[in-house]
Amino acid sequence: MDIAIVCYSLTGHTLDMAGEIAKGIREAGADSRIFNIRTTEADREYLESASGLIIGSPTYLAASVWQIRKWLEEDSLKINLSGKLGGAFATAHYAQGGQDTAIMDMLGQLLVKGMLIYSGGGSYGLPIIHHGPVALDKEGNHYEDSRAIFRIYGSRFASKALEIFG
Repeated sequence: MDIAIVCYSLTGHTLDMAGEIAKGIREAGADSRIFNIRTTEADREYLESASGLIIGSPTYLAASVWQIRKWLEEDSLKINLSGKLGGAFATAHYAQGGQDTAIMDMLGQLLVKGMLIYSGGGSYGLPIIHHGPVALDKEGNHYEDSRAIFRIYGSRFASKALEIFG
């Protein structure tokens, strides 16, 4: 089973956390590929054959960056994403910087594309990851401490995809 991770990363933080999600996906027994649309075009064939898609973005002005919105609104129109499991994650500098609104914006786009949205919520226990994981680079050790949460998210996402599509 394949799960695609599409992100935009300028400083490397979002790409770094995409890598943590990919580790969790592999731990759960699925495969993944990461596409940083800043440097690499997303592989259409891979995306169409994948059972899941996770979108990642830095948070800018309490939203996802314009490059991710452009990819979701224009570039992905050529790709049939309907029926796939979808998720999102964000990186940011500070708490209360709009990460939830950025994630919800991306999830809304995935819903419009006919995707099933993943949320483990509280059903898996701790850590509770309702909308998607967030890593903050200016809040103490939050960034490094978040690595485990991103891996857990990837593992849970892949487990749900295997359960649904397995």
